Amino acid sequence: RRRRVLLRLQPQRRTRLLPIRATPSRGRVLVVSKRGKPASRPDSSLMSPYPISFELLATDPASAARRGRLHTPHAIVETPVFMPVGTQATVKTLDSAEVESLGYRLILSNTYHLMLRPGVELIEEAGGVRNFMRWPHALLTDSGGFQIFSLARQAKVREEGVSFRSHIDGSAWNLTPEEAVRLQLGYGSTIMMPLDHLVGLPADRRKIHDALGRTHRWLDRAIAAHAESNGNERGSALFGIVQGGMEEDFRIESAQYIAQADVAGTAIGGLSVGEPKPVMAAMLEAIEPHLPLAKPRYLMGVGSPEDLWMGVERGVDMFDCVLPTRLARNGALFTPEGRINIKQQKWRHHHRPLFDECDCPACTTYDASYIHHLFRAQELLALRLATLHNLRFLAREMETIRASIESGIFASAKREFMARYVPTSRDQLKAKAAEAAV
Repeated sequence: RRRRVLLRLQPQRRTRLLPIRATPSRGRVLVVSKRGKPASRPDSSLMSPYPISFELLATDPASAARRGRLHTPHAIVETPVFMPVGTQATVKTLDSAEVESLGYRLILSNTYHLMLRPGVELIEEAGGVRNFMRWPHALLTDSGGFQIFSLARQAKVREEGVSFRSHIDGSAWNLTPEEAVRLQLGYGSTIMMPLDHLVGLPADRRKIHDALGRTHRWLDRAIAAHAESNGNERGSALFGIVQGGMEEDFRIESAQYIAQADVAGTAIGGLSVGEPKPVMAAMLEAIEPHLPLAKPRYLMGVGSPEDLWMGVERGVDMFDCVLPTRLARNGALFTPEGRINIKQQKWRHHHRPLFDECDCPACTTYDASYIHHLFRAQELLALRLATLHNLRFLAREMETIRASIESGIFASAKREFMARYVPTSRDQLKAKAAEAAV
């Protein structure tokens, strides 16, 4: 009999862990002597000076995949992890309790959007973003750099910072590395990002390297501002961001710079911006050996299921992207075989769940035919059910990834996933081949 899932707070699903004991003291990192084997005892010299700490539980013997646990003041987060995006202090169409019920303990909000609307002063009045949106767990905020260069008008970069005009009302704004830190402290971010200089590609090497140097100088200023504002003592951890375009030597240079910086973790920016996926994979492979073992690694803006497996295989611990929620609102739903368009006529008479293994509120309560009807009728409930489905699908996928690393079968689990799941790009190639054959 079909199980009904209530849209309310539910306990997080627990996965079986390897017999590696978590260290109780805050900030301690469990060191792995070599892949798949824990060290005999934690290295007490690796006590974290930051408000977050990363516990390395297991590694894959055949790749850079890591199973870890991120300790923060607001939540314990099992990694690898995907983070839903709540750009404007909301994961679109859902409330915070629903996001929590899907298994998430870490979400993302955006500095650029929140500074424009409603503004940091109001958010501070409300007690920070987490209290404002009633999110009881951890919050990561990005610096807004990507949005400034992609959305804002008349963006001008100077050594001091960046000036731009709001995409909402055309008002003039300035953002410096110091101001980005101040804003995120005002938001009460668990993890914050520094302002970085993102260059549109293609670009010549000189321009890319100039932006890379500026990103590093801005990071130094962010670290100083964070320290002067007692950021660590206020429970907010600062990451550094690796940049360098699609130039392998620049990426390595940046990774080495971030590795020696006084930051709590490493973010990887400027990827998944339209480059071929093998190029993104190559950039990750180039920098992975240069990243600190004892700090979390965050790949920004990546969220398709096949890319999550690819990133984990190359040592990434954290991911975020608007893709699953944006796709959901357009009727594109994840299944084990790939994405489907629920608006298509073939789902009209599908009086069963979208797929039987799914435990999301949409699939345990409704038939695919009903969700098809809601989209065709342009009912708002369609957007909510689709979003619940896609986010739960990714949460389950990350549970599978974590369990496979713990069990030492990551490689075979990835092969099994890829044999069944057909990414959209492969769908398009097959369709073009079929058209050419007609």
